[in-house]
Amino acid sequence: MAAETRGSLLGDNLGWMQKTDILLGIGVIAVVSMLIIPMPTFLLDFLLSVSIMLGILTLLVVMLVPRSFDFSVFPSLLLVTTVFRLALNVSSTRLILLQGAGFEGKIIRTFGEFVVGGNYVVGMLIFIILTAVQFIVITKGATRTAEVAARFTLDAMPGKQLSIDSDVSNGIITEDEARKRRVEIRREADFYGAMDGASKFVQGDVKVGIIIIIINIIGGFIIGMVMRGEPFEVALRTYTLLSIGDGLVAQIPSLLITTATGIIVTRAVSDENLGDDLANQLGQQPRALMITAGALGLSALIPGFPKLSVLLLAAGLGALGYMLNQTREERSEKARVEEKQAALKEHKPESVISLIQVDPLEVEIGYSLIPLVDPEQGGTLLDRITNIRRRSALEMGLIVPPVRIRDNMELESNSYSILIKGVEVGGGMLQVGRLMAMDSGEVVEKIDGTEFTEPVFNLKAIWIDPEARGTAEQRGYTVVDCPTIIATHLTEIIKRHADEILGRQEVQQLVDNIKNDYPAVINELISERKMSLGDIQKVLQNLLRERVSIRNMVTILETLASYAEFSKDTGLLTEYVRVALSRQICREYADRTNTMSVITVDPEIENVLRSSIHDDPVEGKVVGLDPDTHAGIMKSFTDSYMRARNAGHTPVFLVSPHIRSVTFSLLQREVPDPVVLSYNEIVPSVKVNVISSAALAGVA
Repeated sequence: MAAETRGSLLGDNLGWMQKTDILLGIGVIAVVSMLIIPMPTFLLDFLLSVSIMLGILTLLVVMLVPRSFDFSVFPSLLLVTTVFRLALNVSSTRLILLQGAGFEGKIIRTFGEFVVGGNYVVGMLIFIILTAVQFIVITKGATRTAEVAARFTLDAMPGKQLSIDSDVSNGIITEDEARKRRVEIRREADFYGAMDGASKFVQGDVKVGIIIIIINIIGGFIIGMVMRGEPFEVALRTYTLLSIGDGLVAQIPSLLITTATGIIVTRAVSDENLGDDLANQLGQQPRALMITAGALGLSALIPGFPKLSVLLLAAGLGALGYMLNQTREERSEKARVEEKQAALKEHKPESVISLIQVDPLEVEIGYSLIPLVDPEQGGTLLDRITNIRRRSALEMGLIVPPVRIRDNMELESNSYSILIKGVEVGGGMLQVGRLMAMDSGEVVEKIDGTEFTEPVFNLKAIWIDPEARGTAEQRGYTVVDCPTIIATHLTEIIKRHADEILGRQEVQQLVDNIKNDYPAVINELISERKMSLGDIQKVLQNLLRERVSIRNMVTILETLASYAEFSKDTGLLTEYVRVALSRQICREYADRTNTMSVITVDPEIENVLRSSIHDDPVEGKVVGLDPDTHAGIMKSFTDSYMRARNAGHTPVFLVSPHIRSVTFSLLQREVPDPVVLSYNEIVPSVKVNVISSAALAGVA
C-alpha cells in the first residue's frame, strides 16, 4: 500500500514537472513579486544559490553543445536570468538597508567578509576589476561579435538557399534533406538575430550592478548615520562590506553568463563540443607543444624566475608533445602497412556497372567555364537550369530529369557540350567575362567587337566587354551573358528533343500524378489493359515531337480511353488526341485577333500523298514516292513556306486529316520547326487566313 502511494505521488510530481509552461509563468510572476514584496533572508540565500547554479549550468551547456543554434533558447534564458539577478539585487538592497548590521544573509556576508578578507577597500577594488573585465573585455567583445555574426548570417542566407535548390535539382540531396537544411538555416539566422539584441541585456546588467552598489553604500551611510545614529566608521564598514558582498554575489553569475555569451557567439560550426575541439585541434600540432616546452625551459635561466614551476611545466608539455608525435607516427605507419597489405591481396575485378550508365540529360563544360556553375564564384547556371525544368513542366507538361553538369578536361577550355543519353546534340564556344551582342533588327550603329556565330540559332553575333553593355543596348543590340547562352541553348535542345527525353519512368510519374484525382480514367485505360504504358509513351512522344504540350494529361488519357478499344494504332490515336486538344493547339498559333495564317495544299498533292501511303506494322504510316515526285512536292512546300516567311508570317500548313502526319514527316527534314494542322483541329472561333498555297507543277 505504501509503495502504491509513493508511486502515485511520484507520478503526480513528474506530471507537474512536465508542465513547464505553467512553471515558467509562475517563476516570472515570482521574479516580478520580488521587486515589490520583501523576502526573508533564508529565501534570499536560497535564490542567490540558484542564481550561481544557473550561471555555472549555462556556461557548461554552452561549452558542451556542438552547434551554437542547438541552444536556441539561450537569448531568452539570458533575459530571464538577467531580470532574476536584478530582482535579487533589489531584494538584497532592501534587506541590507532595512536591517543594517543585523542583516543575516549568509552568502552576502561570506562574500563581504571571508572572500575579500573583511577589507572593504580590497573588496571594492576586486569588484571594480571584475566589473571592468566583464564590461570592457567580455561584454563589449561578445556584443560586437554577435552583431557581425548576425549580419553575415543574414547576408549568407540567400546563397545557402540557392545552393540547396541547386543540390536538389542536380539530385545530390533529397527533398527531405533539403527541407532539414532550410530549417537549420532559418534556425541559425533566428538565433544570431536574437543574440544580437540579447547581448545588449548583458551590457545593461553590468551598468545596473555598478549603480546598485553605489546606491547601497550611499543609502547605507544616510540610514546608518542619520536615522540610526551609527558612528562613521561603523556605518562605512557595515554597509560597504555588505554592498560589496551583494555586488560580488551578483557579478559572479553575471560573469559566468557573460562568458557563456562570448563563447556561444564565437563558436564555429562543428560536430563536437568545445572541449573535444580544443583537444583535437591543439593536439594535431605536437611540434608546437615541444617548441613551447623548450622556450619554457630556457626561461628558467632568467634570474628570479621560479625554476621549479617553469621546469615542471616544460617537462610536462614536452612529454605530452612527444607522446602525441609518437602516436601520429604510429598511425601513419599503420596506414602504410594496411595499404601494402591491401595491394598484396588478390586483385578483385572492378565493377564496371556504373560506367555503362548514361544520364538522360547532361551538360559538359571546359575548365574555364567552371565559374559559371560555382555559386561561390557568382555562377548562376544551376539556378537557371532549375528554372528551365520548372518552365518545361509549365509550358510542355514535360518532367525534365535532373541535368547532370560536369567538367570535361577533353573539351576545349571555353567550350561546352549538351548530351542526351550520352550523345552530343549541341555545343558551343564562349568567352567567360564577356557578353554576347546580337542584332535585334533595330541596330542604328555598329559596335566594335569580335564577330562569331552564336551556338543556339546560328546567327551572327559579337563578343563585347561588360563595360560596353549600355552602349550596345542603346544602339539596338540584344545583350546576354554566358550563363544565358547555355540556358537558352539547353531550353531549345529540350524543346527539339522532348520526345527523346520522355521515358517510361517519366510517363509513370505523369500517370501517378493524376491517379489520385482521376482514378476512373487510369483504371479504365491501364487497369483494364486497354493500353500499355509503352503505347501511352508513344502517343505522348508523337505530341512532343510536334511541340504540342502534354500538360493536359486528363484530356489526353480520357481520349485514349475512349478510342483505344477501336484501334491500337498509336499514330491514329495521336490524331484523335490532337483533335481533343484543338483549342489548345489553335491558341498556340493564332494571333491576337484570333486569326491563323495558313498555307494550304493543292488537292493534287493531297491525292498523290494519300495514294502513296501504306501502313507499316512498326513505323505506322509511311509515304512511298518516286524521287522526282518527292522533289517536286518538297519544292512546292519550301517555296510556299519561304514566301510566307518573307511576308512576315509564321505559317501553318493546313491539310486534310489523312495526310497530316506524313506531311509533317516530309517537312521536318526541310523546314525548321514545321507546324502542320488538319482541318479537324481548327476550332470554329479561329479565323483562317490563307496566305499561300503549295501546288505541284509539272506532274500529271
